[in-house]
Amino acid sequence: MICTMVIDLDHLVATPIFLADRCSINFHPLHSYWAIGIYIALLWHKKTRVIGVGLVLHMIIDGIDCLFMS
Repeated sequence: MICTMVIDLDHLVATPIFLADRCSINFHPLHSYWAIGIYIALLWHKKTRVIGVGLVLHMIIDGIDCLFMS
C-alpha cells in the first residue's frame, strides 16, 4: 500500500509544484473525481483490492487536509 503514494508524482506537473494552501483534490490529474471513481472501482476486484484501498485512503487523507485548509 505504500506504493500508492506514487500518485503524488502528479504534483510535479502543477505550476507551482508546491503551494501550501492548494487543495490537491480535483486539481491534480491523479486526484481528479474521475480518478477517484476508478480507485473506488478497484475495490471490487480481488486482484486490485489492496491497491484500491491504498488509493482510496490516500484520497480520504487528502480530502481531510482540504477540509482543514478551508
